[in-house]
Amino acid sequence: MSGEGLSVVCATAEYAVVEKPSGLLSVPGKGPHKQDCVVSRARTLFPLATGPMVVHRLDMETSGLLVVGLTPAAQRSLSMQFEQRTPEKAYVALLDGIIPHDTGEVNLPVRADIDRRPIQIVDHVHGRAALTRFRVLAREIDRTRIRFEPVTGRAHQLRVHAATPVEQGGLGAPILGDVLYGRGITPDAPRLMLHACELSFHDPATGRRVAFVSPAPF
Repeated sequence: MSGEGLSVVCATAEYAVVEKPSGLLSVPGKGPHKQDCVVSRARTLFPLATGPMVVHRLDMETSGLLVVGLTPAAQRSLSMQFEQRTPEKAYVALLDGIIPHDTGEVNLPVRADIDRRPIQIVDHVHGRAALTRFRVLAREIDRTRIRFEPVTGRAHQLRVHAATPVEQGGLGAPILGDVLYGRGITPDAPRLMLHACELSFHDPATGRRVAFVSPAPF
């Protein structure tokens, strides 16, 4: 099912899982020109939905799976799951460089740079704990296809962990197409090459674990 610029992967009476395209906000921004977002389009697709809908977010430049609550009870249940970190999420990214280790993790606390918002920085004193597990999927000539599994959900976590130099605990290879932490848009990276490819959580109505997959478009 698709409509209003969203592809609907699954829809029940309680929630909907959609594929967010790159370039679309997850929630409304400030100002009338930033009202187009996943939530506003979902309200059009599901006119009987009630409640705030918002459960979690993806960066505007990131594409992939996002769940919205269609009832207040479902939204509360899903939001609580994300607060307790019980959902499982995975992303595919293309990194600007070669990662030598097949698997590993990046454990670097991050916080907002108050002088350069929305940029996030590593801060071992004032930053919030951020943990990312990774697995290399393929190495190409000068880039690495990688699977990220964020344990925490900090703003720009994957982007910062990828771009932070190796000697500082990061991967030393920013995500291709990253205008904040990498070389920006290039002919080979017309967008941020980051896609939310897997998402699982407990169905608010049944309690059963449900899982969804979205292949990366790059």
